[in-house]
Amino acid sequence: MKDATQNPLEATDTDAARAYAAERRDNIRQFVRTNPDYYIAQFDKIGASAMFTATFNLMAGLFGPVWFGARGLWSWALPFLIIETLALVQIARGLFGDLAADAFARIESIEGTLELRRQQLAAAIENGSDKIDVYQRTVTSLEDAIGGIRAEAIALSEQGTTIALTGVVILLVAKAAQATVANWALEARFSEWLSDPSVRSGLPVSQIIFSAVFMAIIAVAAMLHYSLPDRFALLSAFPTNPDYRLDSIAGVEAFFAYAVANGEALFDFITYGIRLILDALELVFVSTPWIVVASLIVLLTWLTAGVRTAVWSAAFLSYMGLLGFWDKAMTTLALLGTAACLSILIGIPLGMFCARRPRFYAVIQPIMDFMQTMPAFVFMIPVIAFFGTGKPAAVVTTMIFGGTPVVRLTVLGLRGVPDSVREAAIAFGATKWYLLTRVDLPLASPSIRAGINQTIMLSLAMVVVASLIGAKGLGEDVLEALQYANVGQGILAGFAILFCAMILDRIVQGKRK
Repeated sequence: MKDATQNPLEATDTDAARAYAAERRDNIRQFVRTNPDYYIAQFDKIGASAMFTATFNLMAGLFGPVWFGARGLWSWALPFLIIETLALVQIARGLFGDLAADAFARIESIEGTLELRRQQLAAAIENGSDKIDVYQRTVTSLEDAIGGIRAEAIALSEQGTTIALTGVVILLVAKAAQATVANWALEARFSEWLSDPSVRSGLPVSQIIFSAVFMAIIAVAAMLHYSLPDRFALLSAFPTNPDYRLDSIAGVEAFFAYAVANGEALFDFITYGIRLILDALELVFVSTPWIVVASLIVLLTWLTAGVRTAVWSAAFLSYMGLLGFWDKAMTTLALLGTAACLSILIGIPLGMFCARRPRFYAVIQPIMDFMQTMPAFVFMIPVIAFFGTGKPAAVVTTMIFGGTPVVRLTVLGLRGVPDSVREAAIAFGATKWYLLTRVDLPLASPSIRAGINQTIMLSLAMVVVASLIGAKGLGEDVLEALQYANVGQGILAGFAILFCAMILDRIVQGKRK
């Protein structure tokens, strides 16, 4: 019977605590499914403290990564697998490995040379040659080298026990660490399972088998490869056939030959369009008097970023003019402007289209990943095949490398517009065009502007690479400096490229308010 003087609130709290404890025990049983009483006690001990609580799990210590993998704790299983594999490799090398194999191979190689030099020495002695001393010194040097390597081989052979003991120590330490952290890691996974029942629980037989087979393959392959080097060709080199590579090369070349032969009209049209924009910008930047261009740039910087930034822009422009980089800097800006304008004109509408169509964006996202990760020197090859060399090819190369950020950040900005704002606009009768131009784009403009900035910066990064296929400008000076090791010219031209980037960055970003 309950104490009659007990506070009803305290009794309610006690009953709630007992119900929670019983529910927790039931959840632990459902989660672990094996040896639940042990895990209930350990989880209660771990949950009583916010700090790390060391416990000991004998099964985790014995089976190591297999236990962690079977429990779904792969973030723990893989590091411990690496450590245990390293320990097993050391044990196998120390007990069964031929530690002096490399040394004896070097001795065998030197002995062939030594035998030749001995024959030359004998012939020189027989003929009374004046090279007897030379041959004698060579033979003595080779004999000394063989003696040193043989002593090294003997020393390596005697280290087998030490290496094996080191592996045993590493393995024991790893086992102790696994036994200590196992319950703590499993309790953290239990907490995840409580909030997300889809997290794998229990100890399924299929997972035990998979984890054991996976760990065994890794460990055995590493032990055989390092303890018995060159004994198993399958472990040393990937099994392949040279014809695979040759056939692939022939197929790629046939595809590009077909594309060039049948797409000539399309590539000529693209080249013509790029040339129109490029010639117009070169007319503006290069043919216009320098004082007009400089004044307009300084004025634009002042209007967008303030007086202080305008002063810095004037200083940067003066640097380029005084050191003779003006014409090449303007050529670089024309090339960059063409690539950036085309990237922005294509990228922003494409990003707007993808923002509301996740399936389409999922299709083009791997293409953009390919464009950003493929080295520039690789995709320059098909660009040259389709467009030849020169400025149009440089513009296309720059667009491929720098055109993706504006698409990604436009999608990110439009998807970040709060749904509540859009719903309110729709409730007040906003049309789709009004919603796009007065709600979505203004709220997404910081992200879109950042995408434009990143496109411009990445396009400038391609200045030097584009000079390899005929683009003129500051990149040509840097390339020439690399070819002739002209440090001064390369550094000064590099600063000019940097200043162009800084001016464009300040104009695009403005005062960042």
